[in-house]
Amino acid sequence: MTKLTITVNGQAVSGNNLEPLLLQLEQAGLQPEFQCRNGMCGACRCKLKSGHVTQYDAMAFIAPGEILACRAVPTSDLTLEFEYHLQLPPLQTAVNE
Repeated sequence: MTKLTITVNGQAVSGNNLEPLLLQLEQAGLQPEFQCRNGMCGACRCKLKSGHVTQYDAMAFIAPGEILACRAVPTSDLTLEFEYHLQLPPLQTAVNE
């Protein structure tokens, strides 16, 4: 496994060359939009600004320069741009009983 840097909307996170981008972004604490996880809906579409991925077959339309995070595995450091602000998960607070 090769360690990679994935820069998403200006925020750098660690990644690898084995898992789909969507899963890696979620593991890093980001919350990209998705619906199907198998390339049917296109909700996880983003722009590949730099770097390379292996884009596996999908049914959703992607324009030139776009990838589906659920069906793309990085092969180099990447810079991605989602057209919305990725939310970090909400902080959980302990409840005193």
